[in-house]
Amino acid sequence: MVKFQLNDEEREELTAFLQDLVRIPSPPTQEGPLAERIVTEMERLGLRDVRVDRIGNVIGWVGADAGPVLMLNGHMDTVGVSNAEAWTHDPFGAQIEQDRLYGLGACDMKGGLAAMVYGARLLRRAGLPAGGRVVVACVVQEEPCEGLASRVLIEEEGVRPDGVLIAEPSDLQVARGQRGRIELQVTTYGRSAHASQPELGENAIYTAARLVFGLELLADQLAKDPFLGQGTLAVTDIQSEAGSRNAVPYRCDLIIDRRLTLGETEATALAEIQRTIAREGVHADVQVTEYTAASYTGYPCRAREFYPPWVIEEDHPLVAALVRATRAQLGRRPQVGYWNFSTEGAYTAGVAGIPTVGFGPGDPRQAHTVDESVSLKDVCSAAEVYARLAVELLTPDV
Repeated sequence: MVKFQLNDEEREELTAFLQDLVRIPSPPTQEGPLAERIVTEMERLGLRDVRVDRIGNVIGWVGADAGPVLMLNGHMDTVGVSNAEAWTHDPFGAQIEQDRLYGLGACDMKGGLAAMVYGARLLRRAGLPAGGRVVVACVVQEEPCEGLASRVLIEEEGVRPDGVLIAEPSDLQVARGQRGRIELQVTTYGRSAHASQPELGENAIYTAARLVFGLELLADQLAKDPFLGQGTLAVTDIQSEAGSRNAVPYRCDLIIDRRLTLGETEATALAEIQRTIAREGVHADVQVTEYTAASYTGYPCRAREFYPPWVIEEDHPLVAALVRATRAQLGRRPQVGYWNFSTEGAYTAGVAGIPTVGFGPGDPRQAHTVDESVSLKDVCSAAEVYARLAVELLTPDV
């Protein structure tokens, strides 16, 4: 079996490409300039049928003209710069110090994007895979609505993979599942009155506070799974409405980030909140929030904010192939675990039922942090593992 290795020139080119990716801001719905840069690099490296689809995803192909399809999947968008004063490196500077590249999205997940593209480069140089095809899919709007862009790519664009590798940061370990996510809005209702006579009204904030206490108690009672662990619940935003600041609020909205373990569903998450409302005896309701946006291509995006959990069996051929590829390229057997956070796998595995695994450069704890960074050595290693995985799956006798 062939062992892949980027040569010195390719490592330099990968590093320069990753620097460009980090230097180009790409908040959700504004990924266009980054997409253009990725298209240019894919075409330069010889990927075929490179294009931008209707929602703004960039895709390119390598390998045979027919046969099974492995998708390498990663997102182009990043969160915003938080606490800019605390950064000691320019968030868009892509500075390199002692093998680490610093910048917004370096870890989550432009390092993974660069590795995907150069993994395909390794395959093309070797004329592989001979028994199938690899599609590199760089998708949009994952940060606010994971799975939306992959759904469009698969259901509307007709790109139908037989297996998916998500290149989110995993510290070069194997992820075979993730917890899901649902975003809920709880609205409490009161009665407005002048703040100088609050007894004449009913303060919706006070009602919300009672519910917050009940939700805090609920968080300790959520379901557990032997592999994915316990679900979580966090109130992440509170907003009230009143005629003015000297009026008792008549409405208060809470946003709940609810992480779902295996076996939990949209219905069970809603029912738990409804029971909490009933127990407190307050005037309130709960609903799943809806994501709406327009992509940089003008495509109208709309999705309920429910992202199911998923797990693939440890002995599944896709997991086994990724473990073999990692061991062959890196000389060690990777740990096999799961992600705490949600990814595009919420759609590919959780909805579409496509076998999905995760493996990417970068420590997941670096994501969304000040002075985010990624090891350049790990980015190169990930590219080599991706190429080897494709051969393990699609040309096993090479």
